[in-house]
Amino acid sequence: MSCLAALAKVLEGIYTWHIVIYLHKMISSYQVKSPVLLISFNRPDIALKVFNRVREVKPRRLYIAVDGPRHNHQTDTDLIEKTKQIYDQVDWDCKVFKRFRASNLGCKYAVSDAISWFFQNEEEGIILEDDTVPVSDFFRFCDELLPYYRNDSRIGNITGTNLQFGRKWGTATYYFSQYSHIWGWAGWRRVWEKYDVELSRFDESEVHWRLKEIFPDPFLAEAWMDTFRKQKSGQIDSWDYQFNFMCLFENMLCATPNSNLVSNIGFRQDATHTKGEHIFHASLPTESIDFPIVHPRYFLPEKEADYFFLQKDFFIEGNWKRYNKKTKRLKRWLRSIFLPEKTEK
Repeated sequence: MSCLAALAKVLEGIYTWHIVIYLHKMISSYQVKSPVLLISFNRPDIALKVFNRVREVKPRRLYIAVDGPRHNHQTDTDLIEKTKQIYDQVDWDCKVFKRFRASNLGCKYAVSDAISWFFQNEEEGIILEDDTVPVSDFFRFCDELLPYYRNDSRIGNITGTNLQFGRKWGTATYYFSQYSHIWGWAGWRRVWEKYDVELSRFDESEVHWRLKEIFPDPFLAEAWMDTFRKQKSGQIDSWDYQFNFMCLFENMLCATPNSNLVSNIGFRQDATHTKGEHIFHASLPTESIDFPIVHPRYFLPEKEADYFFLQKDFFIEGNWKRYNKKTKRLKRWLRSIFLPEKTEK
């Protein structure tokens, strides 16, 4: 190889390396346009990971809500104080708004109150709890879809969570779901104004009937009915089932990416609900998406996609196995003959 050819090869390598560095900077330096709400409690180690992702995209308006310590939980005060200190590390041009509770409200009221506070001040924005770690593309995805669906009442929220384990639904960047994932999501005041933390509209007989219309699988409809019943009676301390109740019965859909943009790292023993590290949705790997975004051609929910993960969440397969056991079938057959009015599923 001549000296000239060798020099050309070196220059080509240097040029390629500069292109790689330039593209990396473009990707990593994306600045989110939408305001962001961070919701935390007493897990500073994972809250820091979420904050660092937000720090990378430098929102101009940042809202931070931290629930207060519980009674008879001696470690809460110290852990919450460490969590609050994380948010002293805002080192970019940003207006910061804080809502730190002196006493504990619990998941149901602390989170719903934080979101209400956020939407009292913002028309739209991005919401991250302390265990939902997003990739940079999540913020851009939300930035583009928030104005796109701003006035479209068919959409209830935008999520960064995809629980399809590589399955793709259509050729667009995202698809529509009847289930409103809230592990890293974005939404609008126009939707949150309809939210009812107490499920005041819950009428058991009517909801039961309507759920059977929404979900063809009777076990899935029954599982949702049981969940809403427990939420209404106070057996569940949560805020998100009410959000799904609202979206289901307002017939609003969730824009769901065809790639997973958020990983929930909170599956462990100190979690409020997601205890255990081996649940199949724990700490899923994240991906990137291609821009510009390709929008779906048809405005219809991918019900098969919803059923894929909901039947896992509610253990529907096990219900069907028990239902189809020979002893169960024999029992139903005998009841249909001698007690037809009491035939069970």
